[in-house]
Amino acid sequence: MMNGQFRILFIIIFLSNTIIALSQQTILTGIDVLQSESFSSISGKKILLLSNSTGRNSNGQSTLEILSKSNKFEFLGVLAPEHGYYTAVPAGQTISEETIDGIKIYSIYGSTKEPDKGLMKHADAIVVDIQDIGVRSYTYISSLHRTMKAAAQSGKQIIVLDRPNPIGGLIVDGNVLEQGMESFVGAVQIPYIHGLTIGELALMINDEGWLGVDANNSALKCDLQVIRMTGWHRWMTWEDTGLMWFPTSPHIPTPDAVRGIACLGIYGEIGLMSIGIGSTSPFQYLGNPNFNPKAVLRILEKESLYGLHLSQSRFQPFYGMYSNRSIEAILLRFTPNQNFRPYTWGLKLILAVREVHPDLFRSETQRAGIDMFHKVTGTKDLYNALFNNLPDDVILKIANRGVEAFIKLRSKYFLY
Repeated sequence: MMNGQFRILFIIIFLSNTIIALSQQTILTGIDVLQSESFSSISGKKILLLSNSTGRNSNGQSTLEILSKSNKFEFLGVLAPEHGYYTAVPAGQTISEETIDGIKIYSIYGSTKEPDKGLMKHADAIVVDIQDIGVRSYTYISSLHRTMKAAAQSGKQIIVLDRPNPIGGLIVDGNVLEQGMESFVGAVQIPYIHGLTIGELALMINDEGWLGVDANNSALKCDLQVIRMTGWHRWMTWEDTGLMWFPTSPHIPTPDAVRGIACLGIYGEIGLMSIGIGSTSPFQYLGNPNFNPKAVLRILEKESLYGLHLSQSRFQPFYGMYSNRSIEAILLRFTPNQNFRPYTWGLKLILAVREVHPDLFRSETQRAGIDMFHKVTGTKDLYNALFNNLPDDVILKIANRGVEAFIKLRSKYFLY
């Protein structure tokens, strides 16, 4: 009997130590691997770099700095997406060209939101190293998509240096973007939370024919290479990677802000309530001055919102909606859980708000806000259902259209 108990105890300790060891092993991102291979994939080439200050190796050194110090290729400059190279420019603002440490930074967030054709003709390849957040409406996906399309049209190579998905590689949630709803905040037909790395997503975009067609009506396809990470596993949260987090935009300063935008980001478009913009925890508050958080939390008591903890709170934003006013709110906090469904949990929270504050869902919102809500959700049906008092179960079905089919599709693009 005792021998059996010791055997079980040994197995438990062994498995625990194995899990701890896995979670503490070194993750090498694509740029680490490129360095370790002495830049062989780009040796002798003229390259442009699609990146910003989130493109870094596992020691925190920027990819811009790493590439600028090598003499094995010709470094033509950086293509900077929305928010600029240092990710400090507010959403929607045009990015100007600049020079950093002698390297030219070219904006691809201007009138066309794509690389300049005159610049592209001088390059052999575009290297991509940028930290995406795993949320469809985040525009780094769109910048990748348009750069891949430009490369396909001009015969240039795309080399993606892969990076972790901060939400992880197992969580898929939120309806697939409908055909005809494509925009710069929804470039391709994927769920709101896709669970792919940027390299895997690039492979899917290329092979699924999402780059459009050429003059002969044939699907465009670029010469694509993905340099894989080592040590990353699909179950990993950002914290499991041991990598430093660098803000991907002004309101995404932390991994928890990523989880928050996955829950609440879409609702900021229609101005129902504050979602914490202007506070020290963006996308992690939901409230307004007349909000009744206790009543909303009471409705959600029986819900199993895995990975999400909700509590009554109060905050005062420095800017934005209700700036310098005291706001009654619900605070969002997150714990690791592979059953986390941020898009669905955020919607359940909003449905509870609708039950307590139905007046918020009767007032007409600005047209621009409605149009943007349609774009970020990838459907017109969700807004119409929310504001026409359709039942919760109908709305939740709308919010998960196409997910099962996508889960089957995406597996063939897994690199890990």
